Amino acid sequence: QVQLVESGGGLVQAGGSLRLSCAASGLPFSSYAMGWFRQAPGKEREFVAAISWSGASTYYADSVKGRFTISRDNARNTVYLQMNSLKPEDTAGYYCAAGKRTMQIRIPGGYDYWGQGTQVTVSS
Repeated sequence: QVQLVESGGGLVQAGGSLRLSCAASGLPFSSYAMGWFRQAPGKEREFVAAISWSGASTYYADSVKGRFTISRDNARNTVYLQMNSLKPEDTAGYYCAAGKRTMQIRIPGGYDYWGQGTQVTVSS
């Protein structure tokens, strides 16, 4: 059974930082691209960042480029999202996902497995 478990969310002031983690089990982690998406109330789920199976390639939404960094540790079956210079508009539930369709790495449909999410709230 595949499980993706996010952690590290919380409440932070604007300008602060958080580091999200997503621990994977039940799948050959190093064979999967990993992505982070977010969803605010009343809004669609949107792409945040993704990383290839090897970690050699990373992808970011324009809204987070330069502030967020995605990384992975294949030995620990874990993907991370370091979030710096947080803004109130970053407030959302953050979800990690695993997939193999690298041509669809920026859309939710490109992923096969999803975590339950972790809430990030940025106060002004």
